[in-house]
Amino acid sequence: MTSPSRSPSRAPGRRSLTAGVIEALRGEILSGALTPGDRLPTEPALIARFGVSRTVIREAIAELRADRLVESRHGVGVFVLDRPAPEPTGIPLPAFSKISDMIEELELRAAVEIEAAGLAAQRASPAQEAEIEDCHRRFAQAARSGAPSAEADYAFHMAIARATNNPRFELFLSQLGRRTIPREKLRDALGANPPAPDHARLEAEHADVAEAIARHDPGAARAAMRAHLLGSADRYRSLARLAATAERGKA
Repeated sequence: MTSPSRSPSRAPGRRSLTAGVIEALRGEILSGALTPGDRLPTEPALIARFGVSRTVIREAIAELRADRLVESRHGVGVFVLDRPAPEPTGIPLPAFSKISDMIEELELRAAVEIEAAGLAAQRASPAQEAEIEDCHRRFAQAARSGAPSAEADYAFHMAIARATNNPRFELFLSQLGRRTIPREKLRDALGANPPAPDHARLEAEHADVAEAIARHDPGAARAAMRAHLLGSADRYRSLARLAATAERGKA
């Protein structure tokens, strides 16, 4: 998913390398392997560890600084910052018990994620664009191989929320957690083996969103996310009608 207008400095290969370094270092910070006050390895050490260029390392550190995970101290090094205390969480939403609950939650998500896609198209850094593309690629690989895809699906939506560079979008989706992917609860709602998701359609919808963000086209990104989420809601409405028809047939 590239655009002819991109400059060489934003080539997909380098963005992917930068995203890989960011993901590794962010994981170490958030997991506690690197704690507040720890100094990151030196630039030459990071170059040797990841096998990338100095430019990639500097871009990755810049992104971590922008996320307020690290700070640079002139002549001393790069240090891990204290993480702010998490705000109280808990959106008071009921547990899923029927398909209509899933439809309601998709409509709620649409109100937030449509705008998130537009903001991501305006604000995403090269590393964040690469993260979105990598998440889409992982989802596509899982879907095509028949492997569970819900985790990659959730990661895709979270990557877009992060790319807004407004932490409240990510906070909102993180509070919803795995219920962001309602098909996980279809078995409970239908009380039987649920139909398999249409992975080809989901993959195409994800691709439309990711490509619009990569083109820096906010209008197209919003339209693609609207089609994805509200299209999913329509598919769940069809399932609800089928389930209701099946129940009437048993009566």
